[in-house]
Amino acid sequence: MIDLRSDTVTKPSLEMYEAMNTAEVGDDVFGDDPTVIELETTVSDILGFEAGLFVTSGTQSNLTAVLTHCGRGDEYVIGEAYHVYHAEGVGTAALGGVIPQTVPVLSDGSVDLDEVEAKIKPDDTHFPRTKLICFENTHNGKPLSPAYMTSATTVAKRNGLACHLDGARLMNAATAQSCAPKDLTRGFDTVSLCLSKGLGAPAGSVLSGSLEFIEEARRWRKMLGGGMRQSGILAACGLIAIRNQVDRLAEDHALAARLASGLAQIPEVETEPQGANTNMVFIKVNGTHRNSLLAHLKSKGILVGGRPPTFRLVVHRDIQEADIEATVGAIAQYFRFAA
Repeated sequence: MIDLRSDTVTKPSLEMYEAMNTAEVGDDVFGDDPTVIELETTVSDILGFEAGLFVTSGTQSNLTAVLTHCGRGDEYVIGEAYHVYHAEGVGTAALGGVIPQTVPVLSDGSVDLDEVEAKIKPDDTHFPRTKLICFENTHNGKPLSPAYMTSATTVAKRNGLACHLDGARLMNAATAQSCAPKDLTRGFDTVSLCLSKGLGAPAGSVLSGSLEFIEEARRWRKMLGGGMRQSGILAACGLIAIRNQVDRLAEDHALAARLASGLAQIPEVETEPQGANTNMVFIKVNGTHRNSLLAHLKSKGILVGGRPPTFRLVVHRDIQEADIEATVGAIAQYFRFAA
């Protein structure tokens, strides 16, 4: 099976299985799981923060961050297509009473910072209080530059607001721009980093911030059902991911570029002008072909994702060069006979 639906479909490596088997564990709710502590310290150091909190998922990490930053009735400003708002069930509003104010996301994955600033409410009893701005890097595989991230946090600080970064695939952004992760997180109050996407761990994210913030976030994690016991078994995989999987992300990017180039040669396939976005390729075909193309690919053992009218193909650790060639060949074969 060639599974290009997401980089979340990777299987744990043999090294991860071995690490799980030998992990030193304790009770993380009591704060005494040494492997969890090591993971939290490692990730927060890499990102330039005082402390970290191991949580079950990126969604829980982002939700914990927003609920810690904001109170009921407060607002946060966010891109309308960013994951925290668009693809996490609006848990911030449903569970925390924290209201999102959205702005359009531009084609490069950024938001217009003037539009963000215009959404900030004045200090007036008629209005909810704006407390937070949320950003995302990467967005749909598109990396945002260190310069843009600095501008983003400057807007937040100028208005006395906190700033959170959904950095689920932050390491892809750093790899694509040959910069240190700290270059992309400097100035943010909190950052969420996912371990189970391109980095290949089976589960988990780390929320990083100040010592004071993380202590409060730990209470929210408990309320959200995220207090795990001997979670060092999972954290051991996270340590392998953050230490051993970052450098190989460039291989995913190279294969994605090759996939985009191959698909661009098929007349019936519309690819994005820039080709691959880090490890993601987005394509469009005539709508009448969507279901039949999906069925054809599935018959060849190829799975792709995306929502109409777009297909999303995501390259990850389990994808090899031969898989790229097979995918391009299968799509080309479909259109040769589609007429």
